[in-house]
Amino acid sequence: MSAVNATTPILADDAALADARAFNRKLAWAPRFKMRHRFMPMLIQGLLRAGQLNANSRLRRCGIAVQSMMAQADGHQVPVRMLRGAQPVSAVVLDFHGGGWAIGNAAMDDDQNAAFIDDCGVAVVSVDYRLAPGTPLAGIMADCLAAARWLLAGGVPSLNGLPVFVVGESAGGHLAAATLLQLKAWPELFRRIHGAILYYGVYDLTGTPSVHNAPRETLVLDGPGMPEALRRLTPGLTDAARRTAPLSPLYGDLSGMPPAWMCAGTLDPLRDDSIAMAARWQEAAGCDMHLVPECPHGFIRFPTVLGRRAVGSSHAWLRAQLAGKLELTA
Repeated sequence: MSAVNATTPILADDAALADARAFNRKLAWAPRFKMRHRFMPMLIQGLLRAGQLNANSRLRRCGIAVQSMMAQADGHQVPVRMLRGAQPVSAVVLDFHGGGWAIGNAAMDDDQNAAFIDDCGVAVVSVDYRLAPGTPLAGIMADCLAAARWLLAGGVPSLNGLPVFVVGESAGGHLAAATLLQLKAWPELFRRIHGAILYYGVYDLTGTPSVHNAPRETLVLDGPGMPEALRRLTPGLTDAARRTAPLSPLYGDLSGMPPAWMCAGTLDPLRDDSIAMAARWQEAAGCDMHLVPECPHGFIRFPTVLGRRAVGSSHAWLRAQLAGKLELTA
């Protein structure tokens, strides 16, 4: 599969590249995230929750209202977290947080979601799905599907009828793509999805070539341990079974998908996932793919010029999609 060229490239000038390299030198001293070690996800989850104390108050001081709700579809209940600014809402972002399926929660993306609200005039519904290893991947995916069905069927009456965009980062990119594939079984709901923003997602649970070739020096992630971590996520399955959709969205039927914006860093061992998925998505629905130099996994969260530019590009893409919808209805 050939890579898809971005229609609006993220500018990577000399100063931005030097900034990224300087940050990477610091990042090289940080521990790598190892899903295969049970203690590390537990430690990170504890630190995450400690850092979220007074999270609601911080958002409210910025003019963003927070509401905890319970999504439900066919008796399946899932907590969700809705953020909404003071301005009129033009669309809804359905957010699937990352964290290797093993850490994170619906408040994890508060800063990113607040930026979506400020820049794009949207409301955000973030899914608080259950986590591995306590919940198998099938259960995590079922949580995400139930939350999506609830929202799209009018679970928040004040948002009903607005265009919906799914957003996912890393494992959340996997869950967003898997949810879209499953939603095709409910065509009326699926038609409400107007786009997808997927930051360096995981689309092949057997591991793409860049995953299998990840060196020991991989930043952020435990490169050599990634294939085994993916296998542990789906115990008892053969690689052939892991390559079926929606478990591995790369092998799903992408016909009818909404347009998408994707990105990955050249230093990310998951980059081949995004490159291959973008090529397939382009054939089906159109995809704006950005391969960003000198950037590792998770780079949109780092205080670098290229991280900020990638976020800005995704927001600009969403605004352009909304402007196009308005032109069509004018």
